[in-house]
Amino acid sequence: MKNGYTLKSLFQLLFSKLWLIIVFMIVGGGLMFSISKFLMPLKYQSYTSMYVKNSNDTIITEGVNLNDLNASKSLLSTYIAVLQDDAVIEKIGEELLKNHTADELSSVFSVDKEANKISVDSIRNCLTMAAVNETEVLKVTAITKNADISAELCNIIADIAPDFLIRVVGAGSVEAIGEAKPDYNPVSPNVLKFTLLGVLAGMIIAVLIILVLDFLDNTIKDSDELSKKYDKAIIGEIQSFSGSRSKTDADERKTLLDKEFPFHIVESYKAMRTNIVFSLSTSEKKVLAVSSADPGEGKSTTSSNIAIALAQADHKVLLIDGDMRKPVQHKIFKIKNKNGLSSVISGMKTAEQSIQKSVAENLDLLTSGPKPPNPSELLASEQAEKLLNDMSEKYDYIIIDTPPVNVVSDAIGISKSVAGILLVLKYGKTTYDSIENAMKKLQLSEMNMLGFVINDIVGKRHGGSYYKYKYKSGYSDYGYGYGNDDEKEDKKDTKKENKA
Repeated sequence: MKNGYTLKSLFQLLFSKLWLIIVFMIVGGGLMFSISKFLMPLKYQSYTSMYVKNSNDTIITEGVNLNDLNASKSLLSTYIAVLQDDAVIEKIGEELLKNHTADELSSVFSVDKEANKISVDSIRNCLTMAAVNETEVLKVTAITKNADISAELCNIIADIAPDFLIRVVGAGSVEAIGEAKPDYNPVSPNVLKFTLLGVLAGMIIAVLIILVLDFLDNTIKDSDELSKKYDKAIIGEIQSFSGSRSKTDADERKTLLDKEFPFHIVESYKAMRTNIVFSLSTSEKKVLAVSSADPGEGKSTTSSNIAIALAQADHKVLLIDGDMRKPVQHKIFKIKNKNGLSSVISGMKTAEQSIQKSVAENLDLLTSGPKPPNPSELLASEQAEKLLNDMSEKYDYIIIDTPPVNVVSDAIGISKSVAGILLVLKYGKTTYDSIENAMKKLQLSEMNMLGFVINDIVGKRHGGSYYKYKYKSGYSDYGYGYGNDDEKEDKKDTKKENKA
């Protein structure tokens, strides 16, 4: 759950979900267009204007009497109240029924056919009365589903208004300026207006959904927040191999040995390699465990690529598949898993007999071996500790792929034999709750937590949070490509850095 937003982070969040906002806007606009165009009934408007006079004297002698004009204006509000009274509206309904049958009017008003009476409210809702620009002119507007009925409503009011007003008010009079005429051009629905309102509503709904989901999102999406929360370094940030959240197993297990491996991912692993070298520089043991909080977060692929990256820097590296429950490394490197770690620890085979030599340049692999009934005990045994100590003398670095910390305790068993552990987290999947559980277990075992690796990132923006982006293959055109020559140059540069 987010603690708060800055204007910049809010803008970046909405920009990262711009596609969703656009989709909602299109859907909202299309929905309101369809409703207003095909479902909403057409309505027609007519109007008539009546002049309000303060007296019945129609003779104009010398100019306009301002007192009479002001009195006429003050009468307008009284006249409007009278004309909207139920008695007047009922009279309008009676006049309509003289010219039309109840069946004809039922499509426009709410009609009680048994009583042969039109609902007062249904007529009143069709009428609007107001002064024209604060003058003494009263404008009556009628909007109904029938253009002829709208004009007829206005004319009926103009006819009955004088008698009602003189009888009730007893002062002044009104006179119709002209006769209302049917206008067969519909004024409602306004398709453009409704469509724009639908677009606006879709945008607002999309923004609200994005904000609510992001606010309640408890997954890892901000490296700075993660680092500050646990006071641990971010050792590596690895972007999504395919740039998509849905990938096959083959996509998940791409390695630096693949010819088509994305350039920006290569650079991310090289940066992680540098961080690991610095992190282990003060430790006598160059043994590194790699694990994750939960399954499916990319720890095995990360382990193999860390080992390959170190090997490409001319370090002699041993990669050990310590996940004897669900081993993967033999599949990644496409070799058999007949003998391996379990065989060596149990004494069935020697290390020399089980280690697969040169699965890549400077890289050897010790697979998990046959699945044992007690993998946790084997990893925590003295034989396992002795094996790691012996191998440390032969290799510059040893990388151990261990099972998820929150699932089994296998990784905890080798805490005394390793320099530290890296916790691999998956962007948008690993939750802070899972990390909390994993960190507690690592602390109880007193295992040195080196830092985090955030895996499968869909992109990155300034400030530690992420958004989608694409790298172009044209990097090689600017001298940033990689190949055999570039690999050799990189190895030479790394050697010089290590010596320094």
